[in-house]
Amino acid sequence: MERLRVGFDLVQVSGIANSLHQFGVAFESRLFTNGELEYARSGAGQFAERLAARFAAKEATIKALQLSNEGVSLLDIEVRKLRGGDCELALHGRVAELASQMRVEQLALSLSHDGDYAGAFVTVIFKAPASVD
Repeated sequence: MERLRVGFDLVQVSGIANSLHQFGVAFESRLFTNGELEYARSGAGQFAERLAARFAAKEATIKALQLSNEGVSLLDIEVRKLRGGDCELALHGRVAELASQMRVEQLALSLSHDGDYAGAFVTVIFKAPASVD
């Protein structure tokens, strides 16, 4: 059994900005948690960039956990900003249940945005299988 998986996603910030403009609150509430929206609004002029990075993180998590065919909600994957500036992933609902069944031990997240692009890497470490002696 593999012990490590990586997921990556790249998102165009202008695409997120366009969806925010076109669909407004309906778009926001379908994809982002209240905490994510609150953080994204806390910085002047970086709303779309912050949400694009979070969307990339959600997609990268789905790739790393191989959940693309599971019909999971993006609201079950949350990006939380830590005091030191780093971000972490919090899994909820069905995604948390599936991750537990997969024996996920640790998730690591790296976000970046520059210009019109935001990207995210997610690394998943799985618990070692129980040894049979």
